[in-house]
Amino acid sequence: MNRIVLSIVLVFALLAPAHAQSRSAVETSTDVLMFLPGAVGAGVSLLKNDTKGFWQLAGSGATAVAASYLLKYTVHKKRPDGSDNKSFPSNHTAAAFAGAAYLQRRYGWEWGAPAYAVGAYVAWGRVYAKRHDFWDVLAGAAIGVGSAYIYTRPFAREHNLVVAPAFTPDGAPAFYFSMNF
Repeated sequence: MNRIVLSIVLVFALLAPAHAQSRSAVETSTDVLMFLPGAVGAGVSLLKNDTKGFWQLAGSGATAVAASYLLKYTVHKKRPDGSDNKSFPSNHTAAAFAGAAYLQRRYGWEWGAPAYAVGAYVAWGRVYAKRHDFWDVLAGAAIGVGSAYIYTRPFAREHNLVVAPAFTPDGAPAFYFSMNF
């Protein structure tokens, strides 16, 4: 719970003085912070000797970056600052959210909440710096989270979770849940 409170404080600390921050300073901070959730995820995985988790993170990150670049070179959307035509989607946001979603899925919300706060700052900063618009960062976040969800399923795998459609004895539709403890 302390990490969740810390993440909320972090978001407000980063965003509160936003009116005083130059666009270039915010852009530079997002260039660095996009790697933080993934780096923390890799560090935690290595410290916990969680090789399986480390490779899940690697797959998540590689998929997020590959999907982002594939779309950038296919869509050709002009950036809000007019610098080039590789605005959609935000690769910075995809990378940050892939790391955040990995941490949340693998190790829980106490790790995920601060990482998502960093991801939210990266997304906000990319818009504030006029490198992307809302749709670019939304797509980047979806790509990052989706990539992590493809590779990282610890609860379901570790507990053999089964969810299936079913019918009650009187014929009403229902769901069947089963898991090992």
